[in-house]
Amino acid sequence: METQPMSVGPVEQQRMSTGRIVLLVVVVAVLASALTVWLITRYLFPREFTPVQLSQREERVLNEKLERIDPTTGGLARRAGPGRALPAEPGAAAEPLQPERYTEEGAKREINFTERELNALLARNTDLAHKLAVDLSQDMASAKLLLPLDPDFPILGGKTLKVSAGLELRYADLKPVVALTGVTVWGVPIPNAWLGGLKNVDLVGEFGGERGFWNSFAAGIEHIQVTDGQLTVKLKE
Repeated sequence: METQPMSVGPVEQQRMSTGRIVLLVVVVAVLASALTVWLITRYLFPREFTPVQLSQREERVLNEKLERIDPTTGGLARRAGPGRALPAEPGAAAEPLQPERYTEEGAKREINFTERELNALLARNTDLAHKLAVDLSQDMASAKLLLPLDPDFPILGGKTLKVSAGLELRYADLKPVVALTGVTVWGVPIPNAWLGGLKNVDLVGEFGGERGFWNSFAAGIEHIQVTDGQLTVKLKE
């Protein structure tokens, strides 16, 4: 004996449709709430950055670079607090200066830092370790900055402002190229008009013809290159 399939009446169909609509509304509400929380924590009230911690080998390499730039420093100074600098190695004391004849013979004119070394310098020698992070990619240096707002600031007083910026850095046509790629605040790009029309403008090419900073800057650079995680600058004699 064959059984006939049970038919669903209009009332049952209406109940099922209503249930699906309610379920869909709940899912959308949950997703919207999660997205809102993520946007608030990521852009409006971001957490501080984690300072870069170098390995012992990376510390030695960075100290050697700094000593080549300024041998009197004795390497990277550790900051124990506001206005207090400690020697690079425990128990080490700064050597007294010795008089000597000035010479540029054998002087290294190339400056080379990795992305980790730059961020480690911020973490060790300034109070910006938790508020500023630098990224190096092909032909670009990027930075993220957290700015605490004054408590008296309207609406958002006491909160943290997140600013990101990109700077194009490369060498072309026998001169350095420096151009502001853009600036964002809380993930929102700032209009070019608010940046003085300087977005994607080669500052050296635009202002290097005049006597001033950019002219002097370009005249002293023989080569500059930014690659993934690496900055190299070679100075002229």
